[in-house]
Amino acid sequence: MSELELEQRTNIKFLVKLGKSGKEIRQMLVQVYGDNAMKKTAVYKWVRRFAEGRESVTDEERSGRPATSRTDEKIGKVRKIVRENCRLTVRSIAEQVNIDRERVRKILTEDLDMRKV
Repeated sequence: MSELELEQRTNIKFLVKLGKSGKEIRQMLVQVYGDNAMKKTAVYKWVRRFAEGRESVTDEERSGRPATSRTDEKIGKVRKIVRENCRLTVRSIAEQVNIDRERVRKILTEDLDMRKV
């Protein structure tokens, strides 16, 4: 989970405690974060969770096999490649790191907070 997502969840929790509606909260997030604001469905999901008494803003542990494509090592490799040449395609990065393109997209958007991929 990105730092920006964690920050927005914390703000949602705070605004729910102030009695703001999901619509009001979404408008405030868009006003502050612009294009980086959480999607409407995600905002409403977290508003519902916090209204039901949830306190944690982090995701709960999931069962199953952990992802191995998004390790710190691979995230670091992608970061290094992008810093050296920001004009590379997702496909070429995936080939260099030896992971699939969707994993590269997730690393770029979720782990490295890059929006234009």
